[in-house]
Amino acid sequence: MSAETAPTTGEPVGRHRAGDAPEPPTADAPAARTPVPAAQWISWVALAMMTTSSVASLRAAPTMAIYGLAAVFLYVVPAIVFLLPTSLVSAELASGWKGGVYNWVSEGISKPAGFLAVWCQFAMTIFYYPTLLGFVASTLAYVINPDLATSGVWTAAVIVVVYWSGVWVSSRGTKAIAGLASGGLIIGTLIPGVLLVTLGVVFLGQGNASAAPMDAEHLLPAWAGLSSLVLIVNNFLSYSGMEMNAVHVSSLRNPGREFPRSMFLAMGMVLLIFILPALAISWFVPAEELSLTAGIMQAFDAVFAQFGWQWLTPIIGIMLVAASVGGMLTWLAGPSKGLLLISRQEGYLPPFLQRLNKNGVQQNILVAQGAVTTVIALGYALIPSVSSAYWVFSVITTQVYLIMYLLMFVAAVRLRRLHADHPRGYRAPIIRTLCGVGFVASAAALLVGFVPPSQLGTGSPWLYVLVVGGGALGLGLLVPFLFYRFRKPAWRLAEQQPEVSAS
Repeated sequence: MSAETAPTTGEPVGRHRAGDAPEPPTADAPAARTPVPAAQWISWVALAMMTTSSVASLRAAPTMAIYGLAAVFLYVVPAIVFLLPTSLVSAELASGWKGGVYNWVSEGISKPAGFLAVWCQFAMTIFYYPTLLGFVASTLAYVINPDLATSGVWTAAVIVVVYWSGVWVSSRGTKAIAGLASGGLIIGTLIPGVLLVTLGVVFLGQGNASAAPMDAEHLLPAWAGLSSLVLIVNNFLSYSGMEMNAVHVSSLRNPGREFPRSMFLAMGMVLLIFILPALAISWFVPAEELSLTAGIMQAFDAVFAQFGWQWLTPIIGIMLVAASVGGMLTWLAGPSKGLLLISRQEGYLPPFLQRLNKNGVQQNILVAQGAVTTVIALGYALIPSVSSAYWVFSVITTQVYLIMYLLMFVAAVRLRRLHADHPRGYRAPIIRTLCGVGFVASAAALLVGFVPPSQLGTGSPWLYVLVVGGGALGLGLLVPFLFYRFRKPAWRLAEQQPEVSAS
């Protein structure tokens, strides 16, 4: 079994290269790393590309383009209070403790809290896939028939087909996913993003007026009560995931040095990918006409019409779909693997969900997750507005994920205090301040997410709170509690020969 699929032990990351003689681990010294075949190494640049692919995309741009120039403020503030703390803190944790968020929280707080953290990291994807693939559906509509972008039935059908196709690809193994994710980032995010921004600058340089005001008076968002800023919560979802690929840290040649580098490179790329395209969209499409799922294609359609290049619209649509599918594959490979590894070790999931296929992939978890995702996808067919459905699923995703971040920040402070001398390849500066800011920002975003946004017609406020609260708290707290409460000793499979199943 390779290092990517070996069960984690909770021991710290070692600094041995493949082939070095391991030293006996002590209570506070790093354990030797499991030797990794040379063919399995991935570079820190490749990991940064995987991380950027799983975090950043043009999909989020229409949500902030509604604010025009104020989108810069609304992206930078969460970057300072959330993206920066999560990136630096996860870099320290990953360079000192292997196994991802489960081991971080288990060592810093407790094993039940660690299970809750890794469960939330996994469970958020159940609602994440319908939002991500809802964007894919709207984008494909512009390739086939733009009128389909507002069809809930079309959106639901695309979600189901693309998700199950992704499960089939993921079942082939992780190595192929890394290449697909990196290629999707370049082809479907960087190239279209640069093209959109460049043509936008040319468009303004020709003397055309921007659809959104670009003067100093609009640097800050207009204040119309708390509900006017609720869409900023989407940025926490947009920035989340910087820590996810820590599960692959054992595949780096020098985790302590290379993982922080990977995080910082990913941070810079994420900021550029989010801010500039959001501004470009606001130049072309008035806020009142923007669709949260199809806004990026609305912008490309408008800009190509200006230059007589409308034949490029379907090509760009296919490129955007490639990026989104690459990001989905990264998410399929990461959180579900982390949940599998700790479940085999601690017995948190029934043996059926712990089975591996012939490629060592947790296929049964993916299939069970897909069954739930398919049911949720029907929400697009039932909710009248595709944009409203997109937002509801997005905010539930964010709420569940923020529970994990709250636990991570608490664990980081406790680990620095209780294990100050523990070897770390990277130490985050002023970690208590970083964790304090990140914790408060995460808690505030979690609470604000229960307020219906003024920009969308979400119907009854109480129904909105009931749906969001039921989805977030039920999936994020109730389900893991039931798994933990009814677990059995026989569910522990870490010491048994891994069962390979074709199911």
